[in-house]
Amino acid sequence: MAPFEALYGRPCRSSICWTEVGDANLIGPELVLETTEKVKLIRQRLKISQDHQKNYANRRRRPLMFEVGSHVFLKVQPRCGVVRFGRKGKLSPRYIGPFEVLEGVGEVAYRLGLPLQLARIHNVFYVSLLRKYIVDPTHILKWEEISLNKDVTLKEGSVAIQDHREKNLRGKTVHLVKVLWRHRGVEESTWERQDWVKANYPELFEDTM
Repeated sequence: MAPFEALYGRPCRSSICWTEVGDANLIGPELVLETTEKVKLIRQRLKISQDHQKNYANRRRRPLMFEVGSHVFLKVQPRCGVVRFGRKGKLSPRYIGPFEVLEGVGEVAYRLGLPLQLARIHNVFYVSLLRKYIVDPTHILKWEEISLNKDVTLKEGSVAIQDHREKNLRGKTVHLVKVLWRHRGVEESTWERQDWVKANYPELFEDTM
């Protein structure tokens, strides 16, 4: 007998052997026949469930095809603490590019023309990671050379103060300034404490003194 039956004095109730306490145990050909019928029933119901899921997915799936020479965006799925394609953090852009399609690899993959910064990355990607990009001559990407330190670090520098405001806390008032940082756009300006900015970047307050 099975270890479960030897321990508890009854067969283990499962999809193949669903017997109640006190029922006659199946032995020999009867057990084989009962098992075969239950396996057929399980396969039929799995097939029905798979067909339902396949029908549901196919109605919402659109075939994606790209031509050689077209441009696409690449999905990077950044995660907090993980660096992928030079991106880090969950608030980083979800797509990078656009990149030119060099050739099709099979029916569901494409080879992209990646820049030199991504030369160590395999340039063949599945179609689900790509999004079509319509080329627009007015979309001009401005690249700026960034000088790094010897230890491959970059010291962030401030450019100007854009605004001032006061924040009232419990029993005190905190003076804040909106700082525009070098190598960043206007939309990435941040609010900082005025005393901290004045201590680290006193040149920003020379014109106001």
